[in-house]
Amino acid sequence: MCEVFAGQDPERYASTTRRLRLNGQSTSIRLENGFWATLDEIAARDGVTTAVFISTLHSEVLERRGEPMNFTSLLRCACLKFMEISRAPASHSIAAE
Repeated sequence: MCEVFAGQDPERYASTTRRLRLNGQSTSIRLENGFWATLDEIAARDGVTTAVFISTLHSEVLERRGEPMNFTSLLRCACLKFMEISRAPASHSIAAE
């Protein structure tokens, strides 16, 4: 039953730390490589770097809700949301979210 999950490449769930700037502040974010791959895909689709996408997302969250309690969890959930939207019919766009 779980072979597709248990049999995945361990590199996919290994963690990597990337350094970037959020609102002018240098920081580092540690995520599993599978999430980095999805964030890279989202950024490429938007025609920006992953750092620019993450910084923009952080700024938009600050405007809407204030400082997130756990930004890395927000990034993971953003990846899940992207995958949900990607599976949805073509009439459902990310911009509509």
